[in-house]
Amino acid sequence: MVAVRSFYEYLVEDGLRERNLVRRGQSSRRGRRPRQGLVRRFEQAPWIPNEDVWQRILFACAEESLRNRLMVTLAYDGALCREELVQLDVGDFEHAHRLIHLRAETTKFQRAREVAFDVTSSRLFLAYLNERRGMFGRIDGPLFRSASSRNYGKPLGPSTWSKTVEGIARRAGAARLSTHTFRHLRLTDLARADWTIDQIAQYAGHRDLATTMRYIHLSGREPAARLHRASASIQQDRENLLAALAAVR
Repeated sequence: MVAVRSFYEYLVEDGLRERNLVRRGQSSRRGRRPRQGLVRRFEQAPWIPNEDVWQRILFACAEESLRNRLMVTLAYDGALCREELVQLDVGDFEHAHRLIHLRAETTKFQRAREVAFDVTSSRLFLAYLNERRGMFGRIDGPLFRSASSRNYGKPLGPSTWSKTVEGIARRAGAARLSTHTFRHLRLTDLARADWTIDQIAQYAGHRDLATTMRYIHLSGREPAARLHRASASIQQDRENLLAALAAVR
């Protein structure tokens, strides 16, 4: 389709046609009227692991180095993109309050924000700092550094993190695991914890709430559980009202 569209753009540019028959789609962002492209685009819900698969992933992570285990927990805790994770600096951490200050220049939408990390990440962070100091000395700057002989001490790149996750996915038998899965899972867990969509969007650094909605993928269990609770409450109210009939003489 791209090739055909480019060909028609060439014909329009040369005045051989008035318009391009292979129209482009257009979103409704920034006040624009949405327009359907020639080929309908189907959006799949982002994959997140169920509890069984998540356990397998964590078992596979346990075989990783201290650095990689910390990267896994921070990727989940902070709902961090791959680029945000590898660009973390030592100075971005406020350990007393377990906060990470993400600099605008490291984020996808160029918006600074703060995210939290949990107790496990805190312990791994301190342990990794000690290991890092023993390997590379007391240096600031990028937190995650290469331990390979070829790039010893150099900041870790996004591709290295991707390869690490691919290895975890292989050992865990979770072929659909990617660097973004940790982010999807964290945002979904926040929704399960009854965070509002605005709060989740702020945590994720999204400008558009529609983007946040695509990230959140609740399984059928959550709506079903809420429906059962609501139904039970309604049924109890019905029974209470009906019970009043028995009291009428």
